[in-house]
Amino acid sequence: MKQILVIGSGAREHVIGETLKRSQQDVKLFYFGNSKNPGLVKLCEKYEIGKLDDFENIKKFALENKIDFAVCGPEAPLAAGITDYLLEAGIRVVGPNKKLAQLESSKSFTRDLLDKNNIKGNPLYKNFFDNNGLKEYIGSFKGNYVIKADGLKGGKGVKVSGDHLFSDEEGYKYALECLRDEGKVVVEEKLIGQEFSLMSFCDGTTVIDMPAVQDHKRAYDKDKGPNTGGMGSYSDANHLLPFLTSKDIDEAHHISESVANAIKTELGEYYKGILYGGFIATKNGVSLIEYNARFGDPEAMNVLPLLETDFVLVCEAILDGNLDKINVNFRNKAMVCKYAVPRGYPDNPIRGTKISLDKIPAEAGLYFASVDEKEDGLYLGGSRAIAIVAEGDNIFEAEDKCEDAIKLIEGPVFHRSDIGTESMINEKVRMMEKLRS
Repeated sequence: MKQILVIGSGAREHVIGETLKRSQQDVKLFYFGNSKNPGLVKLCEKYEIGKLDDFENIKKFALENKIDFAVCGPEAPLAAGITDYLLEAGIRVVGPNKKLAQLESSKSFTRDLLDKNNIKGNPLYKNFFDNNGLKEYIGSFKGNYVIKADGLKGGKGVKVSGDHLFSDEEGYKYALECLRDEGKVVVEEKLIGQEFSLMSFCDGTTVIDMPAVQDHKRAYDKDKGPNTGGMGSYSDANHLLPFLTSKDIDEAHHISESVANAIKTELGEYYKGILYGGFIATKNGVSLIEYNARFGDPEAMNVLPLLETDFVLVCEAILDGNLDKINVNFRNKAMVCKYAVPRGYPDNPIRGTKISLDKIPAEAGLYFASVDEKEDGLYLGGSRAIAIVAEGDNIFEAEDKCEDAIKLIEGPVFHRSDIGTESMINEKVRMMEKLRS
C-alpha cells in the first residue's frame, strides 16, 4: 500500500493523480490544493483545501495521512522550499529543494550555471543589478532582444521585442520595472526558430526524456493576443515534432544532462524531480530558453496519459536515485490538448457562470482546472477551466477528435481552434526548412 500526496489542484495535478492511480500497486491518493478539483476529489481518499504557501498545514495533512511521498505540481511551493520543509518531517518530494528550484525561480542563476560550466545553449545575455549600461546593452541587439524578470511571474515575466515590446525605449522601461521589483533583470538576444518543451525525469544523475511537446501561450488563434499560462499543446506519435530532427532532441537532452551534472558538481546536491527544458531549434542548433522545475501545464496532459511504465515506480526511482535501473516507456501516439477558458480570459474573465460538459464523449480525456463544483453543476473560476485531450496515430487525427470534443462544452468559454492543425504545423515546418537552408 502506497499513500501518495499530490500538491496542487489544477488540470496538471489531475493528470498526475490519474497516472499515479493507474499503478499496478495499491495506491491511496491524497491532495492538498487551493481549490476543489472535481476530478481529483474522485481519485482521492481525502483532500484538504488551503493555501499552497501554508507549509505547516501541508505537513500536518501529510503526517496525519502517513504519506510515503509527495508529488508537487506547481512551481511556487518548490521555489519557496516545500521539499526541504516536508523532508524535515521525513516525507520525500518528487521535486527539487529550494536551492535547486532556482533553476526555474531565477533566470540569472540558470544562465550563469550554463556559462560557468561551459554548457552550450545560452544566447548572448547579461544580468543587470542596476541601470548602469542597461540602455546601451539593449541597443546593441538592434531591436532583437528579450527582457526577463529574474523571478517567478506565472509565465508572464518574459517580454520579447517585436511581440510585446516595440522599441528599445519600451524594452528599457520594462527592464527598469523589473529592476524596481526585484533588483535584478536579465537581457538576452532574441533567438529565431521554433520552441519546444522537453520534460525529463531526473534523479540527479540519470535524465530520461518524455516525448517532445509544443505549447501555445497566446490567447487567440494565429498566436495573437496576450500571454496566458498555456492554451494547449501537441506531441507526435514518434515523440519528435514535425519540425524537429532527432539531432535537435539529442542536443536538448545533452544540455539537460549537463545541467543535472553541473548542479551535482557545483552545489553538491542531486536534482530529484522533473527537469523541464524550454528549448528553441535555430539554424545554429538548439538553445535553452529557460528551465522549469516541474511538469508543464498543459504539457503534462500530452505525455502522462502515454506513460506505460508504472508512474509510482518512476517516482520512487527518482527519489532513490535508481532511474538507470528501470525502463521508461511511452506509447507511440500523437496527443493534442486544448484548454477551454472563460470569455474575457486572461485579462477580464467571466466568473461564476455555469458550464455543462454533458455532451463530451467518454473517450475524450477531460481534466479539470479552474472550475467550482456546486450541487447543481460546474461554474467557471476565472482562469483556464477545462483541458480536453485526444490521441491519434498522427497529430491531425488527434486534433480532429480534440476539436470535436471541446466544441461540445456549453457555456461562455472559448478555445484556440488552430492548435495542432495541418495549416499551423505546415507553416512551422516551412519556417524551419527555410531557416536551416
